[in-house]
Amino acid sequence: MPLSCYPADHLTYRYVIVYSVCSTLSSKAICLKDIPYKLMSKNTPIPQGFLKNPIHLLALGFGTGCVPKMPGTVGTLVGVLFYLPMAPLSWPIYIGVTIVLFLFGVWLCDVTARHLAVHDHGGIVWDEIVGFLITMTAVPPDWRFVLLGFVLFRLFDICKPWPINWLDRKVSGGLGIMLDDLAAGFYALLVLQLIVYLL
Repeated sequence: MPLSCYPADHLTYRYVIVYSVCSTLSSKAICLKDIPYKLMSKNTPIPQGFLKNPIHLLALGFGTGCVPKMPGTVGTLVGVLFYLPMAPLSWPIYIGVTIVLFLFGVWLCDVTARHLAVHDHGGIVWDEIVGFLITMTAVPPDWRFVLLGFVLFRLFDICKPWPINWLDRKVSGGLGIMLDDLAAGFYALLVLQLIVYLL
């Protein structure tokens, strides 16, 4: 079965009913291109067995996005684990790797969001992982800066000052999921670089 299709028996009962009425549900699978966003709530439970798909496993931060409370914060901790082996890299290579992870995340989050029928489901935390890496760009590898970067990124990601809130509302798809955290990461990066400079 193509990766763009997902077995119908993994979807919720309401999902199946809606698409039966709309005549877009086949007897085997629902194709990715046929699934709109925002059919379900952002708090829609993760279907049982969802993490068996490696795409969803990555998008949900290796399962950290499934925690009942503050999945974005827990997912950002995975970003810290990504950052630690990347910290010794020269900044051009670090930026290159981060760009690759961002572009990969656009596709990754789009697939998972469509399979959940929710735009930017709370459990999708790959965007938080990459957002934290953006925050830590060219920052000295010191545990104090890692902690401060973590706090700053979460602060901007939660408060969503303009244009983060605009991107979150207006841009759909995997790009929209990734862009608001990209902006939050840049805000946190600017503040963190200012602090590093002053110190």
